[in-house]
Amino acid sequence: MGAVAKAAAAVAPKINIKRVYEPPSVADGRRILVERLWPRGLRRDAIALDHWAKDLGASDVLRRWYGHVPDRWPEFKRRYRAELRQHPENWESLVEIARSEPVTLLFSARDEKRNNAVALATFLAERLLESEKGK
Repeated sequence: MGAVAKAAAAVAPKINIKRVYEPPSVADGRRILVERLWPRGLRRDAIALDHWAKDLGASDVLRRWYGHVPDRWPEFKRRYRAELRQHPENWESLVEIARSEPVTLLFSARDEKRNNAVALATFLAERLLESEKGK
């Protein structure tokens, strides 16, 4: 694990990930759905949700290209990070919130290790670390 990854892991308790189908817990803090599409099989009033951040989901083109093919995961992360960097207005507020309270990024993918919420949590943890270093 590299230095950046270790440092990001140090702030990880502030940024959690969870499948949207799992029940909420007090430790979740703010619950943010980070999918472009509403999760299948769920009514909008059926989940505890503070915000639906559609714009934090991977673009439709990227999402379709990835198709949850494990071999494409490294390239998906690279492309998704590039998309995120182009639109800081979509994620800067989450970094601010995570400074003071836990944030849980909700996702619907079956693969709990390779999905946009995992990549986004790492990206946000790195931004949080950078902002704390700048203090």
